[in-house]
Amino acid sequence: MKRLLFGFTLFAAAVFGAPPQDFSTSAGTLRLTPIQHASIMIQAGGKVLYIDPAMGNYGGMPQADYILITDIHEDHMAPDVVNKLKKSSTEIIAPQAVSKEMTGVSVISYGQTKKVGPFTVESVPAYNLKRGPSPGELFHDKGRGCGYILTYGGKRFYFSGDTEAIPEMKALKNIDVAFVCMNLPYTMTPEEAAEAVRAFHPAIVYPYHYQGSDTAAFKKALAGTGIDVRLLDWYGN
Repeated sequence: MKRLLFGFTLFAAAVFGAPPQDFSTSAGTLRLTPIQHASIMIQAGGKVLYIDPAMGNYGGMPQADYILITDIHEDHMAPDVVNKLKKSSTEIIAPQAVSKEMTGVSVISYGQTKKVGPFTVESVPAYNLKRGPSPGELFHDKGRGCGYILTYGGKRFYFSGDTEAIPEMKALKNIDVAFVCMNLPYTMTPEEAAEAVRAFHPAIVYPYHYQGSDTAAFKKALAGTGIDVRLLDWYGN
């Protein structure tokens, strides 16, 4: 169902609506470029890392040293895009379900950490608690998709992937920058996302993967927490 509903609207949206975001670390600057929806490019330490390269226009973009994929839905996993971005030495990291759909994947499981060049990558749970296409089914089953914590130069960046406000998210520690999804019917409301963010209290949080959601409501729900809520246009509106 998600595949059918997302296809046209996301590919039709404008690309590169948000400027690159630079973060100072002990190893130098990490530049994060929002591409579209859940797709992100990270440049740091002379390396290029993509997270969920799927939505958007990748013409003229640098080839990948590393690619992280969170799930099998087409707004996260796009083999044709991956093939355009990868080179012979590119390392692709993803959960087991993705490895069944794509070749050349290094599988990572919840709680597992991998060192890839200057980055440390940790897989964290991402799943639905209650939302699904029909009674007894979930859009995202526990154990299929994942989120990631990416560490570079002592700073920890969290990318939620597709998830609701699960206990594992609320229990995260020492997150400097978080990218948190929110969209119905697939993940959660802005208010639910804010509840989870209040629990793990990152220094900075960005809504992403939010098509159709009121990100201003998310920011309002976090007013007074001391969390720096940064709203970017991921869809070129």
